[in-house]
Amino acid sequence: MNTLLLFFVLVSAASAFRLSEQDEFHFKSWMAQYNKMYSLREYYERLQIFTENRRRIDKHNAGNHSFTMGLNQFSDMTFGEFQKSFLWSEPQNCSATKGNYLSSNGPHPDSIDWRKKGNYVTDVKNQGGCGSCWTFSTTGCLESVTAIATGKLIPLSEQQLVDCAQDFNNHGCNGGLPSQAFEYIMYSKGLMTEKDYPYTAIEGTCNYKPEMAAAFVKEVMNITAYDEMGMVDAVGTRNPVSFAFEVTADFMHYHSGVYTSSKCHNTTDKVNHAVLAVGYGEDNGTPYWIVKNSWSSSWGIDGYFLIERGRNMCGLAACSSFPVV
Repeated sequence: MNTLLLFFVLVSAASAFRLSEQDEFHFKSWMAQYNKMYSLREYYERLQIFTENRRRIDKHNAGNHSFTMGLNQFSDMTFGEFQKSFLWSEPQNCSATKGNYLSSNGPHPDSIDWRKKGNYVTDVKNQGGCGSCWTFSTTGCLESVTAIATGKLIPLSEQQLVDCAQDFNNHGCNGGLPSQAFEYIMYSKGLMTEKDYPYTAIEGTCNYKPEMAAAFVKEVMNITAYDEMGMVDAVGTRNPVSFAFEVTADFMHYHSGVYTSSKCHNTTDKVNHAVLAVGYGEDNGTPYWIVKNSWSSSWGIDGYFLIERGRNMCGLAACSSFPVV
């Protein structure tokens, strides 16, 4: 197909979708904001996807919901494309076992935010197009637990986990679980810093140097599956906690507010993304978790999101864990 004919085919397709000049204006503004470049064919494909996403976002925001959606760096992608790049290719079945974490008798604070209690939480990172969220959940938790124990906040290496933790049922850019990553760190006797073992977003050869390890795990604490009050106890009295949950299409466009969903599942076999609970609170009677994500600070609330607490929303209480250092 020659270039001229291709152009007319793509323009016809755009017209059939009823794209307006305003749609193109929004798209070009978004392209400039996120520094996007496309071939001619790609331009019209992405314009159509972007416009569909924008209309879905506008429709959601016009309704009565506890959270808003917004355009972000993923707005030119279908959810299928997003899944392949940023979520686990296959859900990790964190089996519903009895955990070894014994809750305290409280009392628990009504709200807590470890970001405000001291220099205990590293900046939001960016996993890029690799399903390595489990490594960011792991390092985020170990960074915080180590900082609370020692007073030193040191960014740790996700890449070591991507490259080296396969023997503990982790799969590099195709998924894994923080609990299994903590086990790896415990048995390999340490995790290097991000500076000494930098992130590449692709799986490579293991290059771990034990003599350069900067953080260590003495014990892995697994909270009993579905025990969300156990998570509250751990976050309220000890430290941030790693957890996994199921991301569905609307979460990709999350912007602000307390996220809830009627479409996601709440079982251990559907979770497809791992994150870090750094606190909790309540908004107009709705309890929520404060959660650190790994999709850069330009997504959500400066890289964070709030999700409803107390209902095992999207399976978030299915498999939560943290290390003892």
